[in-house]
Amino acid sequence: MSPAALRRPALKALELVGVLLIASIGVFSLVVLLPGDPAVDILGAGRAPSEYAELRTELGLDQPLATRYLDWLGGVLTGDLGQSVVPPQSDVTDRVLSALPVSLEIAALGLLLALLIAVPLAMWSAYRENSAADRIIGAGTFGVLSVPSFLAGLLLILLLVNSAGWFPRSEWVRLGDGDLAGNLHHAFLPALTVALAELAMFTRVLRGDLIVTLREDYILAARAKGMNPLRILFTDALRPSSFSLVTLLGLSLGRLIGSTVVVEYLFALPGMGTLVVNAAGQGDYPMVQGAVLTIAVIYVVINAAIDFSYGYLDPRTRRVHV
Repeated sequence: MSPAALRRPALKALELVGVLLIASIGVFSLVVLLPGDPAVDILGAGRAPSEYAELRTELGLDQPLATRYLDWLGGVLTGDLGQSVVPPQSDVTDRVLSALPVSLEIAALGLLLALLIAVPLAMWSAYRENSAADRIIGAGTFGVLSVPSFLAGLLLILLLVNSAGWFPRSEWVRLGDGDLAGNLHHAFLPALTVALAELAMFTRVLRGDLIVTLREDYILAARAKGMNPLRILFTDALRPSSFSLVTLLGLSLGRLIGSTVVVEYLFALPGMGTLVVNAAGQGDYPMVQGAVLTIAVIYVVINAAIDFSYGYLDPRTRRVHV
């Protein structure tokens, strides 16, 4: 590989490191600079000033902000996110590693459901532009986008849990328990809840890009030759129309991991959203910092991977950058 070809990955890696460093500063500052006193949150009001001072010293809160950040960052780089300061005091890394698979699974299943529904809908809608089916799909996706996630979750619970009894609302079966069917049974409804808004957005975006691609000369030539419409859609039109969709996938996965708070609350899931909310309510700032930083890192890394994928989707982008 030529030096020019290696230059772009090296620059992207440096950019990724810089973004992660900025994200760590933002996460640390956001939590530390929040109003309130962690010592008061932990001990409660009415204690002697000496008790608060002793706890601040024990937690390192009396150190300069830069010193505290560097100590925290040093621990992060070695995989140590710190210790919870709220009883029962536990390792932040262990708690995050316990909660993260739940949020990742719900987000990934939600995106998979969204794609499985959105791609065929968008292809059919684009190929049958301005038909009755196209108008119905457009109206349906617009309606789904208008429904907030918490309302969609409540409606699904009322219809499929309380009335039909098809799915459980609470409890959680982990993949590590060896019960894949039970895990998917518990995960399907929360995943469907987060998938609804995504599939509507994916459908509308992909439909618009496909319509533009289907008007290209090479597509018109393929149609004129009598090629199979499905072959035209899948082999000639879908890949060059996927740039916006792929970008949305990265943004959606990163966003969903950190924004499933309402869904996790509705379905009593032990994921990252629940962890952050409980830690923030208890004043457990090391837990909040560790969880939010983990979400930020995942978000940044996923979008970096999406950026690299453009070269596969369209080789012209490789030539532009090298």
